[in-house]
Amino acid sequence: MSQEGFQPASADTSLSSHESQRTHPRKTPIQILHEYGTKSGNLPVYVMEKAEGEAHQPHFVFSVRIGDVDCSGQGPSKKAAKHQAAEAALIILHIDYSKVSVPVNSESNGVVAETNQPNSVGILQELALQRGWRLPEYTVLMEAGPPHKREFTVTCRMESLSEKAAGNSKKAAKKAAAEKMVSKLQSLSGCSEITWTPKPSVRFENLRSSTAETICLLRRNPLSIPNTDYIQMMLELSKEQGFEVTYFDIDELTVNGQYQCLAELSTSPVTVCHGTGISCSNAHNDAAHSALQYVKLMATTK
Repeated sequence: MSQEGFQPASADTSLSSHESQRTHPRKTPIQILHEYGTKSGNLPVYVMEKAEGEAHQPHFVFSVRIGDVDCSGQGPSKKAAKHQAAEAALIILHIDYSKVSVPVNSESNGVVAETNQPNSVGILQELALQRGWRLPEYTVLMEAGPPHKREFTVTCRMESLSEKAAGNSKKAAKKAAAEKMVSKLQSLSGCSEITWTPKPSVRFENLRSSTAETICLLRRNPLSIPNTDYIQMMLELSKEQGFEVTYFDIDELTVNGQYQCLAELSTSPVTVCHGTGISCSNAHNDAAHSALQYVKLMATTK
């Protein structure tokens, strides 16, 4: 509500103004620009252009792109540089950020959090665009439960990585899988700032031309020897050729009461093979066996 024309009973108008600011603090330029991007369908994308200076006196430069608008900002912290870049974009977009306020949560002790930031799905999308990666892919792996209480399992693929999560709707499962992927990227980076770099995609053309020891053994030897540890064999092959293997357990048993599993190889294109067994480990071994058979076929076909 506007305060114009309202004179408080107290003569100390400066105190009244101070109280008003505490009650209705202004939104940050980052928040306002994100809200504008959400409404216009163009989320702002921030890129750190430069980080220099000594540890006690760092200097950062960030650029922001929203639609056709490109701006940059600088400051002694990443947040300050991003704020300045967002502020410059708001000026070009003719948005007066100084007049926008946001209510304070009564439990926040007057500290305004940066709300309305992109969720994990948005973070992955922006990250892929910034880094030139393939866009994240979401696949519904399974639907289970009665009609009034459905549960969906969704996989999120980001370059060579995969994460799986469940939810009571496809949207909730997708969001949960994206959150797990963001956590994995942060874990691989060793900090909250994502610095992980994907390995180059392993194409089947590379496997055909490879003369490395493990894949040569795979080409020569049969895959029908009893009690073979196919999981270990697949692990050795993946390390040698530079792709990753992820096993996904399927909660639902087969009609014969056996466990089910999917083995996903981060090749290009992605390879997914199915396996079953009397236990989870047997199902994993069977899925690895199927995957090895497929790789063997693709690596020997001219």
